Amino acid sequence: MTSTLTRSAPPPGATRDAVAPKRRTRIFALPEARWAAAALVLFLVALPLYLLETPGWAWGPLFALVYVTGGWEPGWAGLQALKEKTLDVDLLMVVAALGAAAIGQVLDGALLIVIFATSGALEAIATARTADSVRGLLDLAPATATRLADDGGEETVPTERLRVGDTVLVRPGERIGADGRVLDGASDVDQATITGEPLPVAKETGDEVFAGTLNGTGALRVKVERDPSDSVIARIVAMVEEAAETKAPTQLFIEKVEQRYSLGMVAATLALFALPLVFGAALQPTLLRAMTFMIVASPCAVVLATMPPLLSAIANAGRHGVLVKSAVVMERLGQIDAVALDKTGTLTEGTPKVTDVCPLPASGLTEDELLRLAAAAEHPSEHPLARAVVDAARGRDLQIPPVEDFNSTPGTGVTARVDGKTVAVGSPARLLDGHDDHPAAALAEWLESEGRTAVLVIVDGAPVGALGIADRLRDEATATVASLAALSGTAPILLTGDNPRAAARLADEVGIADVRAGLLPQDKVATVRELTTGGRKVLVVGDGVNDAPALAAAHTGIAMGRAGSDLALETADAVVVRDELATIPTVVALSRRARRLVVQNLVIAGTFITGLVVWDLAGTLPLPLGVAGHEGSTVIVGLNGLRLLADGAWRRARGAGDGG
Repeated sequence: MTSTLTRSAPPPGATRDAVAPKRRTRIFALPEARWAAAALVLFLVALPLYLLETPGWAWGPLFALVYVTGGWEPGWAGLQALKEKTLDVDLLMVVAALGAAAIGQVLDGALLIVIFATSGALEAIATARTADSVRGLLDLAPATATRLADDGGEETVPTERLRVGDTVLVRPGERIGADGRVLDGASDVDQATITGEPLPVAKETGDEVFAGTLNGTGALRVKVERDPSDSVIARIVAMVEEAAETKAPTQLFIEKVEQRYSLGMVAATLALFALPLVFGAALQPTLLRAMTFMIVASPCAVVLATMPPLLSAIANAGRHGVLVKSAVVMERLGQIDAVALDKTGTLTEGTPKVTDVCPLPASGLTEDELLRLAAAAEHPSEHPLARAVVDAARGRDLQIPPVEDFNSTPGTGVTARVDGKTVAVGSPARLLDGHDDHPAAALAEWLESEGRTAVLVIVDGAPVGALGIADRLRDEATATVASLAALSGTAPILLTGDNPRAAARLADEVGIADVRAGLLPQDKVATVRELTTGGRKVLVVGDGVNDAPALAAAHTGIAMGRAGSDLALETADAVVVRDELATIPTVVALSRRARRLVVQNLVIAGTFITGLVVWDLAGTLPLPLGVAGHEGSTVIVGLNGLRLLADGAWRRARGAGDGG
């Protein structure tokens, strides 16, 4: 069906500038920011009074309030950690400030508290911005939708009350309230926030639409196909927030070392204080040096080195339609050095079409009868080839009868009872079981020689015909294969249950030389394990039920989200929600950038700590300078990691993934 879109001026609010509303946490909504601001204001009021040598009663209470407002939260958190037998570096900073005050360095201690509180506020703001960048997607979905009743009546309901099967009316200029499929109407829909497409996309009956996208000038009736909590936007938010709660191996290692390091640092501080006193050193300068040492040697920047880059990369990937399920996965993605790709639904669009319906003469069936039986047996299946058979039957207006005793065997096919007959539909090689002399085998071989995927139909044990199915290669498949080859250092391999001829023809189109065809799920797993045994870290990309075992066995598994089976989506480490194959090399390149930033952060943190410690031990490091250096390095490391939040980081990663 084709339609002509009526172009007119967009309605109010339908401009592209309104496509991506942003949710930003107000700075002073964060308690860390409020306490830090209070400490800074009090410090700025007390400082001139102190410098003008006014009486202590004028500036003393103000400095005391600086200590309380800026130090009570980290101090309390440190005491709570201490109860759990964990030494928190925040507590050490508060102790150092109190120690400085105890020897008369009230100004220096207050400065430490202010800088430390300000650093903590900046970290909290940066973390909030990371969360905002993902949660802000929820603002794209409207709060209400117009639901149509069976009698044609309209009802305005909250979008969270929509259920699968509901029909909603989307008027011109409105945002679509749920993921679904167009039942009636035609319009152009701005999908930039979901698919990244720069221009509105024409939508008509049968097309898929997404929650949060902006309808153009036409009215649409949309059937809801996903619960609002399971929409593309909601899945991005939920999975990225879940990922933020995980810790990468590098971070876990740092936290393990941190405890031992902190205990050693405390022991060194006590030694640096006690030993000079034994040899007659003065108390005040000795304590001041020890406090300065404890501050500059604290591993705050090291602790912050890992997670900001990885979480920023996860958030950025989520905004661009790739759900990375954990920080562990984001770190592992950058380590891959081999790639295995599925064919149907991965390198191809996953929406194959029936091109040939070929009943065997001896069966006595017409084309429509053969297609009707095959569609009935395939109807309960979620495999892309099954959907193609069902769609072909519906395209001919055939009535698909109900089935009984449905059974699906991944890699082989399906069986079911249709009109009292046992119908099997699936791979000719599996169903014929070596009977290569049967006419059905010749028919299947001819279809495969034409570049089709042959699907055999058997009724009550006798082959009755075959269907030829062809799938369209994704536009970005060739470029993606080349990019993955450049990133991994080796050419990808093709793993498919399809016939060798069809697989070889597609592999030749995209530039893959190593083709493993006719594979069952266990064969794909065996291939992955073979590569793993050889020391390779394998990335597997797939979408179907038969890919799930290989996704689980791989170093990292990525599922194509739009056409992917539920099992594949659950098993995979990452999901390409928007079904854009080109995002896979981009997210691999982004992971490698994140890993490089982690290394940069560790170098920055180590350099600052080493330099300041040497200065304090070999010379005289002023406490304010030590505080500024320590907290400054922490802020630098945090902000360096957050660079990956910017859209420019995704564009640069895409350039690297393209070999640019």
